[in-house]
Amino acid sequence: MCKDSNGFTLIEFLVSIVILMVGLLGLLQTVNVAIQHNMQNQYRNEATMLADREIATEIAKGYDAVQTTASSSFAAKSYDSGFALKNYSTLRSGTSYNNSKEVNYRITWRYKGVKYEHNISSVISKTNQ
Repeated sequence: MCKDSNGFTLIEFLVSIVILMVGLLGLLQTVNVAIQHNMQNQYRNEATMLADREIATEIAKGYDAVQTTASSSFAAKSYDSGFALKNYSTLRSGTSYNNSKEVNYRITWRYKGVKYEHNISSVISKTNQ
């Protein structure tokens, strides 16, 4: 065998494959983290829209029809990709003051075993007409 061979030996080839695989696995983990953060943000956006819709419904009722008693419900909402459903829990509470009522909504959901929540509140005042 000639000592001036310009090719790779088997060991050099295997070492280069290991280095390449470490880099590719790091890249795949980056994609996994990005997908997880995107899903968390998507669930948070849906919870925010659900809370906004609920509080707007309460405000539209008018002062006399707004209830300040606590109640809870569950809402199943599919996200835009259409391949799964997510359950959100809605808890309404409130407080009455002299000429005002405060309404609070707490939207909770779970993602990968972690509980998240979004809170929103509004004050509705009685108008003297």
